Amino acid sequence: MATTLKANTSWSDAWQRCLAVAPEAFRDDRVLNLWNGTWQADGRALPATSPVDGSPIAGPPRLDADTAHQAVRASLDQHRAWRHIPLPERRARVAATLDALTQHRELLALLLVWEIGKPWRLAQADVDRAIDGVRWYVDGIDDMLGDGERTPLAGPVSNIASWNYPMSVLVHAMLVQALAGNAVIAKTPTDGGVSCLTLACALAAREGIPVTLVSGSGGQLSEALVRAPEIGCVSFVGGRDTGAAVATDVADLGKRHILEQEGLNTWGIWNFTDWDKLTAAIPKLFDYGKQRCTAYPRFVVQREAFDAFLAAYLPAVRTLRVGHPLAVEHPEDPYPALDFGPLINAAKAKELTDQVAEAIDRGAVPLHRGAPDPALFLPGQDTGAYVHPVTLLGPPPSSPLHHAEPFGPVDTIVLVDTEAELLAAMNASNGALVATLSTDDEATYERLAPQIRAFKVGHGKPRSRGDRDELFGGFGASWRGAFVGGELLVRAVTEGPSGERLPGNFPDYHLMP
Repeated sequence: MATTLKANTSWSDAWQRCLAVAPEAFRDDRVLNLWNGTWQADGRALPATSPVDGSPIAGPPRLDADTAHQAVRASLDQHRAWRHIPLPERRARVAATLDALTQHRELLALLLVWEIGKPWRLAQADVDRAIDGVRWYVDGIDDMLGDGERTPLAGPVSNIASWNYPMSVLVHAMLVQALAGNAVIAKTPTDGGVSCLTLACALAAREGIPVTLVSGSGGQLSEALVRAPEIGCVSFVGGRDTGAAVATDVADLGKRHILEQEGLNTWGIWNFTDWDKLTAAIPKLFDYGKQRCTAYPRFVVQREAFDAFLAAYLPAVRTLRVGHPLAVEHPEDPYPALDFGPLINAAKAKELTDQVAEAIDRGAVPLHRGAPDPALFLPGQDTGAYVHPVTLLGPPPSSPLHHAEPFGPVDTIVLVDTEAELLAAMNASNGALVATLSTDDEATYERLAPQIRAFKVGHGKPRSRGDRDELFGGFGASWRGAFVGGELLVRAVTEGPSGERLPGNFPDYHLMP
């Protein structure tokens, strides 16, 4: 039977709901920028398409550099007023924002489906993690601020984040920063999420939260959002190339910073036999097509266990369901249960497909290549942004898949014969956010884990970014600046006692996890 779109979930349906919920922020067929406390019909609105099916959606209204500087100066004025608002009032306004986000939870999730291709389950989880995470801070902010001992920064916090978690990473950070007494600025990610962020910021602005939301290219806006003297802190989540440029700027300026960057997260297999446990873990590792900073795209496997590894891995990867996030048999059916949908855009899908083909041409061995299931797509839909799971053995050193994070559903396997080779292969990217070592022997794990250059190392289970009071950071080039999580997120965006040293990856200070 042919599939159809789930009832009341079209982009047109979502857009009309946005116009009804927040008419101040959405106008006709475009979104607005928010600065100086006002929604502004400025910037050049770029065309955009949904990764789900290639259909047109609202694009970002990109500002020029001069307007971005005006927005930053206006945010400083907001910051100077907000930092004197008593904590009980700040707490009440953030709590009211969370209530509004909860009220419009389904619309926010639907926007994430269309704008960045998240399946419904993961889109809802992104919204819920933002709301639940900030509520935890609302409940505990008094202790985190030391009953008034910690004070806001001298200027607003500037947020530049990747597109993959607009709510649980970006909106979460912004609301905690505001709760701590700072005005906040956010740049909408270039690749997607502008409407979801616009709706979330509209709900926050209604409660009096000093939010600035602007769109534009990094080249045009970085002078204002990173280097402007008004900025009190830069919070960045993204790739190493852009992150390195930001790191250089903030270091030269002595500016407070939190820079989370990519790394090649690895899963090692050494003297291991609990293969059922590994089989159960594999599908979860493909959530959102591995488009997340804590995805595991590399398996480093003891050669003598390779046959047992494949017997556990391949049946699991063959169960993965990839398709249109809103395609159902009948309009009233539940949302489809998918492991992932499209990548962020067709250009990324082509880039990754080309990298796979090039790696195979240079000697990598394809162990698995998934194929589309027509029953999981709409008839005749554009599928240019979809990449089905691929597993390669032995990516050649000349391939990007050998040393860099693919940010897509491509696994690579490297075989090793000694513990030294295992560690070298797991440390291929000069630092990572997470890693896992599967071994039956606790003593072997305790001996090898400290030598793995990842901030969090799991014993036979995946590690995540973490929520609430869980510390998060990275080693080497995967992180620069202050660590976050729990009280440390608040400490990173406030001033403490004179001479305080923030935990983080700084030239002369390192905190081991």
